[in-house]
Amino acid sequence: MDTVRLDPSDNVVTATRALEAGVAVDATQTTGLIPSGHKIATQDIATGTAIRKYAQIIGYAAQDIAAGSHVHTHNVEFRNTDADYEFSTDLRHVTPVTEDQRDTFMGYRRTDGQVGTRNYIAIVTSVNCSATAANRIAAHFTPEVLAEYPNVDGVVAFVHGTGCGMAGDGDGFEALQRVMWGYARHPNHAGVLMVGLGCEMNQIDWLLEAYGLKQGPTFQVMNIQSVAGLRRTVEKGIEKINAMLPIANQATRVPCPASALKVALQCGGSDAWSGITANPALGYACDLLTAQGGTGVLAETPEIYGAEHLLTRRAVDQATGDKLIGLITWWEDYTARNRGSMDNNPSPGNKAGGLTTILEKSLGAAAKGGTSPLMGVYKYAEAVTARGFTFMDSPGYDPASVTGQIAGGCTLVCFTTGRGSAFGSKPSPTIKVATNTAMATLMDEDMDINAGTILTEGTSVEDKGREIYEMFLRVASGAQSKSEAQGLGDYEFVPWQIGAVM
Repeated sequence: MDTVRLDPSDNVVTATRALEAGVAVDATQTTGLIPSGHKIATQDIATGTAIRKYAQIIGYAAQDIAAGSHVHTHNVEFRNTDADYEFSTDLRHVTPVTEDQRDTFMGYRRTDGQVGTRNYIAIVTSVNCSATAANRIAAHFTPEVLAEYPNVDGVVAFVHGTGCGMAGDGDGFEALQRVMWGYARHPNHAGVLMVGLGCEMNQIDWLLEAYGLKQGPTFQVMNIQSVAGLRRTVEKGIEKINAMLPIANQATRVPCPASALKVALQCGGSDAWSGITANPALGYACDLLTAQGGTGVLAETPEIYGAEHLLTRRAVDQATGDKLIGLITWWEDYTARNRGSMDNNPSPGNKAGGLTTILEKSLGAAAKGGTSPLMGVYKYAEAVTARGFTFMDSPGYDPASVTGQIAGGCTLVCFTTGRGSAFGSKPSPTIKVATNTAMATLMDEDMDINAGTILTEGTSVEDKGREIYEMFLRVASGAQSKSEAQGLGDYEFVPWQIGAVM
């Protein structure tokens, strides 16, 4: 087939390959070259008329568009959403799997009741000024040094570019503290060393007091100024982690229920197939996970813009739906006061892949959340406590978004991509799902699953979704994802910076 129609009410179809002029499409024919993944008008569309895909509005005709014409950024305009929100009108019943029938994986049971999929020791910095110390401490623990501790996955430094020159309260400060707390108590960490400078705005002592964190054999803190300099800090940090390693190495994998899994749902480097192949398949995997009692965490608030009305219909109650709308309102104000637009995304690569407006991208991105009820809406990096399908506020920038999801407790990340994304994460490994076969073949060393077979081989979304879900269990049990095997994740820790830098 040359094109895909997603709903009978749509006035565009998507080309499955590059089409020359004169190719028959529905009751018309193409008027010019149509790139693969791009849209074709199936009827005359007058100026100002809504462009419909997924049975939803993705933009408006900026000029008269003749049937058979290429429909893209040159003739489509974006308008802010103006939805009439409904609440809890699309609550589909999910039949839970009984506890005795639940799937299992081999995970790490922690003393606080959490379950991890990896066993790292983390070095968490409070400020950019302690980044060099943290990196030098981590660099000491080479594979040769760690060979004595086979149950430890590694020693990782989580460094960032903020922590000072910021307000001592408000959204930005609170978000950074939540990130630090989330990584300090993450179930994929067997031990944590926090390293600060001493005079920064983001004080470690404030974090300990605010979250009730107590020092012990596997949780230590220190400041460069108190230790008396960089060299001594590095030496002392190595000493502290050397003391943690034998304790961390005592952890072993044991059978754990799939209900203990918390999976971050991500997409990046998207194309027109993201919302047709990989994202719906990941959504089906999310539904399988939630039926097991597990948790899926969707994020990237700007990338559900224009699809949020579909999520409010799935909200378990109006209070949950109102939280989501509140996030949308905040983002509209945030972009406006910074003289931006909610349509700043799609990126150039997304547009080359056939995505025209943020509304089109969002409708495809929201499919990662499946069909289960929306059980909770969370601030950036807030601990996700609800079971089932949930949403976390975050920017669309993948490293910052995933950092928040991991801080919220996600122990796996599943990342769909159509253009090809060289992304990985620690301490929670990333599984990457390709939206199209051509890219999956080209980047076969980076892609774990090819969802492009939904188009090229007729694989069902359900079968591909089950393949993704089963990979959740394998990777959670210790199998390396391709990004993990290549060592990605050391530079993808990027806390979201909100507010003025002073």
